[in-house]
Parts: sequence; structure tokens; C-alpha cells
Amino acid sequence: MSNDAAAPITGAEIVVRCLAEEGVKHVFGYPGGAVLYIYDAIFKQDKFQHILVRHEQAAVHAADAYSRSSNEVGVCLVTSGPGVTNAVTGLSTAYMDSIPMVVISGQVPTNAIGQDAFQECDTVGITRPVVKHNFLVKDVKDLADTIKKAFYIARTGRPGPVLVDIPKDVSMQKATFSYPKEVEMRSYRPVDKGHAGQIRKAVQLLLAAERPMIYTGGGVILANASNELNKLVDKLGFPVTNTLMGLGAYRATDKKFVGMPGMHGTYEANMAMQHCDVLIAIGARFDDRVIGNPKHFATNPRKIIHIDIDPSSISKRVKVDIPIVGNVKDVLVELLSQLDAAEQRPNPAVQKWWQQIEDWRGRECLRYATSDELIKPQSVVEKLWEVTGGDAYVTSDVGQHQMWAAQYYPFDKPRRWINSGGLGTMGVGLPYAMGVQMANPGATVACITGEGSIQMNIQELATCKQYHLTPKIILLNNRFLGMVRQWQELDYGSRYSESYMDSLPDFEKLAEAYGHVGMRIEKPGDVEGALRDAFAMKDRLVFMNFITDRSENVWPMVKTGKGLSEMLLGSEDL
Repeated sequence: MSNDAAAPITGAEIVVRCLAEEGVKHVFGYPGGAVLYIYDAIFKQDKFQHILVRHEQAAVHAADAYSRSSNEVGVCLVTSGPGVTNAVTGLSTAYMDSIPMVVISGQVPTNAIGQDAFQECDTVGITRPVVKHNFLVKDVKDLADTIKKAFYIARTGRPGPVLVDIPKDVSMQKATFSYPKEVEMRSYRPVDKGHAGQIRKAVQLLLAAERPMIYTGGGVILANASNELNKLVDKLGFPVTNTLMGLGAYRATDKKFVGMPGMHGTYEANMAMQHCDVLIAIGARFDDRVIGNPKHFATNPRKIIHIDIDPSSISKRVKVDIPIVGNVKDVLVELLSQLDAAEQRPNPAVQKWWQQIEDWRGRECLRYATSDELIKPQSVVEKLWEVTGGDAYVTSDVGQHQMWAAQYYPFDKPRRWINSGGLGTMGVGLPYAMGVQMANPGATVACITGEGSIQMNIQELATCKQYHLTPKIILLNNRFLGMVRQWQELDYGSRYSESYMDSLPDFEKLAEAYGHVGMRIEKPGDVEGALRDAFAMKDRLVFMNFITDRSENVWPMVKTGKGLSEMLLGSEDL
């Protein structure tokens, strides 16, 4: 090491050097007093690009989507006090969906902590429930080690966001820089390899099954195990379902894919989940939106194999017979190896099971009434799939439009569907599109949104203009908070309390005011042409305002408290 390299540098410079050591290419953030030394150090470096958002919530969402679409750790930087509290929603969103992210926050000087100083808040206390781990760094000598640990914790085991809180005086103090090559933490040793004996039992159970079902979640995508999953499904010939977070893990255009399960899943997926005799859950957590009422789910006896990196997720909501703790990719590699070595083949009775599934599939639960007068939101999503050749990165906000995107855009590749599953955060769609495009320059990016969600972070249209980001925004505008309105129609006697959007902006002019292209589409016959025109404008953000049928509901639907086989397929079932 040269004398120069050993010379003490400021904590702010250490932060920048650490990010460079981690190979970080983009940091999303918003400056403020407590992080100005760090911003000054950013100004002097050329290893990564800082993206100035217009609200801290958008910074965290953009870093989140950057990670989801690229398998890199997303990074963002916020100031103390309101900077941190604005970031909490984004942290919680990433935490619920197990997204690896490092958030660096500024803090008041160490001698002012606990004194109600200007722009002070208890960052560690506030964020503890919504992060995988957090740190308060009180000594500049601990800074590099702490950031190394933050990246390690974020990306290993069950991934998640990690926050590093840095007081302003720590960013001013000096220390020699040395970045650790490895991390050793006695209290944190995630398991990667699954138990070979348990995997052997799983293989035997799968090969003997008469009515098998493969149920996969976001863990397959987070573990980069899509190839292994595709090999497993194709080898066994079993039906497979991907949750909302797992869409794209198995190719949706294949006949073995029976659709998404759960509250707005397909009839065939839910009936197969309910009536199978062996269920293998891979990187999924049996959450309430997937299996409905756990007591109803348990009424049909079945053997359950559960593969998950997080031991606390196993038998949390549903008792399982063969638990396998380990990284999904490692476990599937071993499972495939044992299947190859097995002399036994899948049970021939599976053919009869497929006949039953085809009968359920014949219900055509996603069929909807078309119209020559009104734009049906489902048709916009179908046309989007045609126009993009099924190869776009699709971000969504939360609500009816999110479910229609999941139902009608078949994803054949992982990391192409970017949405908030666990927390259900409105306002993520546009910052998600920004993060995706920064991580995947030149890719086709579409943001499907609603008129309620888009207004929650619409200021990020300015960020898109500044950094030449050109996602295509597909607003399915039904002049309602659509999912709220649907529930009010079904469960609250059609009393639409505060769900009607009574005063909407002229979205086309608003987009133009930010320097983008605005379109208004009101006729079904104009949908495809508008989409083709928009995607032909490679170098422009195009905001498409589709005026859709405001009475359309998302079907099928499993109402709260009901079981998977108690689905409503349409209004005629009410």
C-alpha cells in the first residue's frame, strides 16, 4: 500500500470508497444538511452516478426496483429527520418483498443525539421493524467494516434492506481506509445447502404423487433459480403456479403453467392447490393472499414439501411435512441431481390429474366481455403484451391495474415483473420504472398505473426528464380508486365512500409540462395504434391516459375469509 493510500481520509470519503469497492454504479438520493459532507465527496468522484430524485420515498423505491430487475444491491442516500421518515415506506416495501438494499442515512452529530436537535429522529428505532438490520456508526474507524457488513447482510440468506445511520461528525472525522475482503459474523450464518436426506424424501414423495402441484414464489427469482425451476417442471411434467412475486420464474406461455394462485388467481391454479395430494412450495410463504383461509386450506389432506432460505417461514402459516432449509438454487440443483439418479419415474396417474386440470381450465376464468364503445383495461394489457412481444420490463402500482397486469401479461422471464407484493404500496410504479431503466439501459420499460397511484410520486417525471429516462406510462384511468371501489361494491352496499376521484388533472398537459409526450385514448379501436406509436418513440417518455370502463372488476376473486375453492368467477356468482 502506498503512503498516499494509507493517508487518513474523511468518513464521507470512506463511504464513497466503500460504494466503489462494492461495484455500485448508481445511487439514488436527495441531499440535506446531515449528509452534505458525503455529497461533497460524491461530487469529487467518478466511480458511480448519483440520481437526484424529487422525494426520498422515490429514491428508496427506485433503488428497490434497480435491485429487483438486476440482482444487484440497490443503494440510496437520504438525510436525517424527514429524509429518513420519508424513506420508511420504501424500506417497508423492500422488507416485505425481501429485496437486497443498502440505505445510507445522515444523522445529527453524535453529541446532539437525544437532544431533539434540528432534523433529528431516532432512525434506528423507527426503522428497526422494517429492515433486515440497521447500524448507527459512532466511530469513523468502524465505518468501512459496517458498510461491508451491510452489503453482506443485505444480499445473503433471505435478502432484505439494511440501513446505515451516519452522524454528521463521523462523516467529517478522519481514519485510514481499509475495506475488508470478507465478513465473519458469529451471530449470522445463513444456510445455503439443503439437507440431503430431506431432499431424498421429497424426491420419493414427488415421484409417488398422483395429484402433484408445484407452487413457487419470489424466492425462486431472488435466488436466480429460474433455470433450475424450468428444468424441474419440464422433467416432472407437473402443473406449476407462480405467485404474484414469482411471475416469470416459470414461463407463463407454457401449458404446464396454470396461472397465478390466490385472491385473484385462476380457477385452475386455486383448485389444483386445494385438491393436490403432494404440494411442493419453493421460495413461497403461504401468505393470506395466496391460500385464503388456512383452516379451509387444511380441510383437504395433502403432503407438503417446503423449500425456503428462511427457517422462520416454514410451518409459519401452514404445517408442512418435509421442511428443507436452504438457498432455493442450491436445493433445486441437488433435487434435480437426485431425480436424475432415481430409477423411478413420475406416477402415470398424473395424466388423469391433468385431465381434471384441463376441465377446470375450460371454465375460462379470465374471459371478459369486450366492447366497441368502452376501453376494457384487460384489453390494454393484452395489447401491451402483443406490442412489446412479451419482452418488456413491466412495473406496476397497486390496485386493479396491478392484478390485470399480472393476469393478462404472460411473463416468460424472471425479473421482468416489478411490483409491490407484500406491502401493496401505491406510488411505486414510476420510481420503479426509473430504477429498472437505470439498471437496464436500452430495455423496453412499461409502467402500468392508476390515476390514484400515479399522483403519489408524479413529481418523478422531473427526474425522468433530467436523466433522459423514457419509460412508457400506461394509465388505466377509471376515475375511481378502483380496488377500493370494487370492495365497496361487493362488501359495503355500493357505498363509494371517498373512492371517486372527483378532480383529476389533465394528465396529457401535465406530462407535457414536465417535458414529455402526453396522449389521451378513449376508443377501443385506438388502443393498439397508440401503444405502437408510443413505443416507437424510443427517446421520449410517453404518458398514455387510457379512459377505461369504470365499472370493470377484477375476476376471479376469493373474498377475505374464504377458501381457495370458494372463488367468485364474476358478478353472476354474487
